[in-house]
Amino acid sequence: MRVLTPVSAKDPAFHDDLRELAADACPVVAYGALLPRAALDIPRHGWVNLHFSLLPAWRGAAPVQRAVMAGDDVTGASTFLIEEGLDTGPVLGTMTETIRRTDTAGDLLRRLAVGGAGLLVATMDGLEDGSVVAKPQPAEGVSLAPKLTVDDARVDWSRPAFVVDRLVRGCTPNPGAWTTFRGERVKVEPVTPAAESAEGAPGTLLVTKRDVHVATGSGSVRLGLVQGRGKTPMPAADWARGVRVEPGERFGDA
Repeated sequence: MRVLTPVSAKDPAFHDDLRELAADACPVVAYGALLPRAALDIPRHGWVNLHFSLLPAWRGAAPVQRAVMAGDDVTGASTFLIEEGLDTGPVLGTMTETIRRTDTAGDLLRRLAVGGAGLLVATMDGLEDGSVVAKPQPAEGVSLAPKLTVDDARVDWSRPAFVVDRLVRGCTPNPGAWTTFRGERVKVEPVTPAAESAEGAPGTLLVTKRDVHVATGSGSVRLGLVQGRGKTPMPAADWARGVRVEPGERFGDA
């Protein structure tokens, strides 16, 4: 099997290779750049992209993370014909997936990858036999999902507990939600909004024998795993004992 590995999709030599292959359609998954018109025009049925949202919602590089962070109840996957715009092409097929209460972006992506693989195969089969018809995306319901930055993943403890929960789950496993403690960065993995409220300003830590709670702008969260700099992730209570958290100490102190 011949494998093409162009440095850029704009490379004329790559376009010549595509013409030589005479592909009917080119399936695409997780390609992070726009394709030039010269490449788009080569396959007879176009370039078919598998995107992990129900378009036109969450166009962009981080649809799964953004859906979790926004608190969406349902997402899915779409196959569509690539145009020169960002995820704007007509849709060929869709599948839906419920976002579960404790889903991280990683959990959700794994399920979408399995279901999406079947959707992509069905779409390609439908293009071959003519049963799939491309439908323009509606003008309403457009939302954008830009790539998450490290700054996006910093926890703002002044936000309500449910917002903190969504942010942490949406940033797990990548880029990883984080905060600071005693001036050093620490990562936090999924938290749980708690019935008990930790007292004090947002970010204040309340340590018990088994748990660590953090005050937020409204309510508190119970920490799951915590990872200090140069350390491996560990249960929050173990981390707190190791660093000897003092009464009144806070996350986000620098």
